[in-house]
Amino acid sequence: MISAFRSWFSSSYAPKELRIHCVCSSSLSDMDNGGSLSLYPLHRCKTIHLVRHAQGIHNVEGDKNYKAYMSPEYFDAHITQLGWQQVDNLRKHVHSTGLIKKVDVVITSPLLRTVQTAVGVFGGEGYTDGMDSLPLMVANAGSSGRAAISNLNSPPIIAVEQCREHLGVHPCDKRRRISEYKCLFPGVDFSLIESDDDSLWKADVRETKEEVATRGMEFLNWLFTREEKEIAIVTHSGFLFHTLAKLGDDCHPLVKKEISSHFANCELRSMVIVDRSKVGSDSSSTNYPGKIPSGLDLPSDVADGQNPDKDAPNTLNQ
Repeated sequence: MISAFRSWFSSSYAPKELRIHCVCSSSLSDMDNGGSLSLYPLHRCKTIHLVRHAQGIHNVEGDKNYKAYMSPEYFDAHITQLGWQQVDNLRKHVHSTGLIKKVDVVITSPLLRTVQTAVGVFGGEGYTDGMDSLPLMVANAGSSGRAAISNLNSPPIIAVEQCREHLGVHPCDKRRRISEYKCLFPGVDFSLIESDDDSLWKADVRETKEEVATRGMEFLNWLFTREEKEIAIVTHSGFLFHTLAKLGDDCHPLVKKEISSHFANCELRSMVIVDRSKVGSDSSSTNYPGKIPSGLDLPSDVADGQNPDKDAPNTLNQ
């Protein structure tokens, strides 16, 4: 179902054979014995802040009756008024903790509920006519009842298909035309999405859990091709659960649970992912080579190895 898209995405963005790992202890026994530390070069790591979208109208009815997810009424579901309260509270958190100043870019699924969450949490303050830039969101976008949102002091927000929810069958997971989103969210970057129509969602074919997980790992691989080091991702419960279930098997069970348990609406978890392959070979921006200016610097322990008799008793004068 998504093979054509996966082929395009992989060839365009994802490096070959890149292996992603969570930073975890090697075993339960290591954890119990205090040997749980891992060390990696900083330039081979990225910090990611994973966010599930706020409560959508489909979540409310689907919690009562799973069949509600099949209803066309919830096509590309928008977030509820309670969901907007969740957005406001998460926004306060990312500002009070200073996280908003650390995030280099926000990657979001293009569905209405995720873009609403992304701009509400990471966007600027209210937009007023006369500002030099386009608003991230126009007033009342997606029946929000909200004022327009500016991009003032906001990181770039980019929509990417690869982190969409479980594809197929459920109308709530089908997106509208990209041209419609651009009218609602003028300041969001949709340029990485090639098709205006939703060519990925099929009414009669549901993506398997394994396909979701594979797509998720390809998405993480793609993140490593980007130059940003601290990235927020606004996405969906199923996508997060099936992707993260692929990671953390070398961790303590409690850490594995922290990684892969289901996300609540508008929950944020911060994690570090590591490239332990040789593919992501970008150089460090903070390492310093030393010897500037150059000079003799033979370490004492190396000298000891070169002169093993240094500490032997001196018997010449005995």
